Amino acid sequence: MNEIQLESMLKRFFIEDIGDGDLSGEALFSQKEKGSFTLLAKENGIFCGELILQRGFALIDPSASVDIAVNDGDVVTPGMVIAEVSGTMQGLLKGERVILNLIQRMSGIATATAKAVEQTAGTRAKICDTRKTTPGLRMLEKYAVKVGGGYNHRRGLYDAVMLKDNHIAFAGGIKQAVEKARAAVGHTVKVEVEIETKQQLIEAVEAGADIIMFDNRTPEEIREWLPLVPAGVATEASGGIALDGIQPFAESGIEWISLGALTHSIRALDISAKVITNSVKEVVHHVYHGNA
Repeated sequence: MNEIQLESMLKRFFIEDIGDGDLSGEALFSQKEKGSFTLLAKENGIFCGELILQRGFALIDPSASVDIAVNDGDVVTPGMVIAEVSGTMQGLLKGERVILNLIQRMSGIATATAKAVEQTAGTRAKICDTRKTTPGLRMLEKYAVKVGGGYNHRRGLYDAVMLKDNHIAFAGGIKQAVEKARAAVGHTVKVEVEIETKQQLIEAVEAGADIIMFDNRTPEEIREWLPLVPAGVATEASGGIALDGIQPFAESGIEWISLGALTHSIRALDISAKVITNSVKEVVHHVYHGNA
């Protein structure tokens, strides 16, 4: 993860949430009053978000101390301590929502990815993500996929050629699209072609595609068509693959399974925080998942 980019992102997120200030926290506490959080897992899952905790609270309160009890990729269970955070009450209250939102989402993605990877056991298939990420969160969401044991597909339009149905339609066919793309980007950039029919598969092979994506094809169709793909050409299945229906695709012989669902419709992992206010010496328990 690019830490300079992360810091810039966190600053934007805090500006969006805090604006000119925290009316609630600043009304109740002075800039000097200290407090602490204990972050707890509320369900089974895979934790992701160490750097968010470390950099996030430090940006709001340079005096903040973050003691993280788990690492990215660790399994967490209900009641397990994720981190202890100490600092000014104003700083903790300003930073908690943005930081919890991010680590809950990233942990949810890592958890879903790990469950998807489990379904590929005993096959050569690997799980990867797509560009169907939340605008502004792509770096974090793709990092969470890796933490969960998956792989990253292209990061954007800039780092790989992927010729989908509309590219092919505009270009006049698979052969024309591949030839134009290859001439433009050179031999060092791989060219992926999306296909939906056996004839398109044959055309993609003849055009010299480096990667062939079987789009919205059944495991049975993929298994039947794979012998037409020469050795050295990578294969990928995508489109309409449910997170609980991966195994048949993995067993079809495909090399890669790309899942937009890992990032575009994932449920955040439930994480709670226990706030200890030193001034009144009492513990107030907050469950943040779903709260304002």
